[in-house]
Amino acid sequence: MFYQLYELNHAAMAPFRATADAMRLAYRNPLNPLAHTVVGRTFAAGFEVFERVTRRYGKPEFGLPFTQIGGRPVAVKEQIVWNRPFCNLIHFDRQLPAGQPGDPKILVVAPMSGHYATLLRGTVEALLPEADVFITDWIDARMVPVTDGSFDLDDYIDYVIDILHYLGPETHVVAVCQPSVPVLAAVAVMEANGDPHAPATMTLMGGPIDTRINPTGVNELAQNKPLEWFRDNVIMNVPWPQPGFMRAVYPGFLQLSGFMSMNLDRHMIAHKEFFVNMVKNDGDSAEKHRDFYDEYLAVMDLTAEFYLQTVDTVFIRHALPKGEMTHRGKPVDTTAVRNVALLTVEGENDDISGVGQTRAAQSLCPNIPEAKRMHYLQPDVGHYGVFNGSRFRKEIAPRILAFARNHAQGKKRSVVKEVIRGGRSV
Repeated sequence: MFYQLYELNHAAMAPFRATADAMRLAYRNPLNPLAHTVVGRTFAAGFEVFERVTRRYGKPEFGLPFTQIGGRPVAVKEQIVWNRPFCNLIHFDRQLPAGQPGDPKILVVAPMSGHYATLLRGTVEALLPEADVFITDWIDARMVPVTDGSFDLDDYIDYVIDILHYLGPETHVVAVCQPSVPVLAAVAVMEANGDPHAPATMTLMGGPIDTRINPTGVNELAQNKPLEWFRDNVIMNVPWPQPGFMRAVYPGFLQLSGFMSMNLDRHMIAHKEFFVNMVKNDGDSAEKHRDFYDEYLAVMDLTAEFYLQTVDTVFIRHALPKGEMTHRGKPVDTTAVRNVALLTVEGENDDISGVGQTRAAQSLCPNIPEAKRMHYLQPDVGHYGVFNGSRFRKEIAPRILAFARNHAQGKKRSVVKEVIRGGRSV
């Protein structure tokens, strides 16, 4: 019923949003004398803030038509090359000249945690100049009819394995946040089965491999509640007339509410500064705010079975680090990982996945040779900075690319332990 009330409230606010938007345009019209005054800009700013905080944000576009290679612009064509009911695999096909040597083939596994894959736009953009990039574009569960079946954590692992089979050997998989657990599980299953399509390298970034280490507020919430509490309080049915009508889901707006409440003061200050910048006619600062929140406030629903299984497996039972995780009823043995090189990346100020949680993967895979493993801690970044922003572009992305090149299948290279200025590689 709560989901229906949310939809009803959104519909009831539609006339007010339309009115606010019309008034915003009126006060910004250059033919309106007030548009050139502080009073006019104040009214326009107020109407825009109201319209933005009451709207529902649709799925953004990646918007990456070009990349820079060797100082020259190269066209990029976005293509769906593989699809299932709950996921599309997008290939950012760079229109390279014939005969140019190929770059590492990187599969970026985006989080299925409430936001769209476009949250990793900066991740993809930073990798494109030196890599052939693919990304999992997870589909909003409210848009998937119930006739297409269910989707749980086992299905997620199967999707990752199927995609790696599609891409073939010499693939380098990069898991950002939530996918770290299912990606590690998928690689373990593939290695245990002697699968020739196992990736050459696996990079886990800011992921909850072992949430018993430095637990954050998110971890403690899940740990302090029984699974039944989540089933009774956050699982709802998709309302009519959405395509996924009657599908049981964890609504994206609940996830967003949780993230917003963790840093509510920061978001309130950001909107206040947005208002002030518009009144001051500071268009650049206002546009940065719009770009960020157009992405951050765009959310998707998760299937109930995937959400509950993830909460139980990762946050309540800690099944993977305890050696109790299963896939299709069979144990997931991370000690089977021997041939896949492992890079783990963490942010010093991460308030979602605490420091040490991702690095735990290193101890869970003891049979990977020392020469094929590395851990990197990026100073002065939070969770978002692990996969986006200036430090990601300058410090983290180059390490991911170098790790992929150094550990391409068939190459025998040793990785020397080193201390790198700005972070630690061990």
